[in-house]
Amino acid sequence: MTSLPHRRLALSSALLLGAFLIALSARGYGETTTLLVASSLLMAACCWASAAHLLGARAALRLLLVGCALGWLAEQLGATLGWFFGDYTYTAVLGPRLGAVPVVIPLMWFALSYAGYVIADLIVWQTPSATIPGLPMTALSALVGATVVTCYDLGVDPYMVYKLRAWIMERTDGWWFGETVKGFAGWMLVAFAIQLAFRLSLRRWPARPAGPAGARHVLVPLSVYAGLMLFQVCLGYPVEARTIALFAMGFPLLTAGCGLLRWRAANRLAAAAPAPAAAVTPSLKEAA
Repeated sequence: MTSLPHRRLALSSALLLGAFLIALSARGYGETTTLLVASSLLMAACCWASAAHLLGARAALRLLLVGCALGWLAEQLGATLGWFFGDYTYTAVLGPRLGAVPVVIPLMWFALSYAGYVIADLIVWQTPSATIPGLPMTALSALVGATVVTCYDLGVDPYMVYKLRAWIMERTDGWWFGETVKGFAGWMLVAFAIQLAFRLSLRRWPARPAGPAGARHVLVPLSVYAGLMLFQVCLGYPVEARTIALFAMGFPLLTAGCGLLRWRAANRLAAAAPAPAAAVTPSLKEAA
């Protein structure tokens, strides 16, 4: 039976998800720093609450620390030295900073990494959190997760640079609406490093297995990813990026949804299966 604290945490997760989606939609009517910061904080909070239910509190905390630490380090090196993403400078649009990086950016890396982790495992393993055998398959699963994260960047980068002006790129002569290949390579590299580091930690400290009751918590990262996709589809800039976002983010979301259905079906079958009969030791009289 679910304890009261766990029920309250589940309710809090749902409320945070609803608040995030509302704040995300409100951004389309007035892109202010307050709404940007609020929606990013809410997204990170509801993803952490979902991860605590789905993976366990310790695994969720590790993912939060890994995502924020590596995300901030990569962005700090990028904004000051031009590593990974090219030469760029953040403006005041995204709010307060830690070093050269707005505070919301590491939180975004965590939330996207959590969504990428769950979606990748649903696609490849038909479970939201798999125990993966061997280092090669662990690395391949991390690569799938990194690709899911980078699919989000295909639509959001032009919007953030040219519409929102959240950062200024020194080079805008790339083939992707002015964006260069280096930026997408950087997204893949950083996302892969976060995914791989977290997955390697699970080999030593496994996550809590997600049972049938965890199905509703799986919907949180899927809904976050879907909300980000719909925002780009409705308000992306330039308009060509709207169609791109629909397919780039929609396909992994669709296949993850199929994996979720298979996982839930397997849980139902396991719950309906009769328990194995207990072995009965015959008495000496019966044996005779």
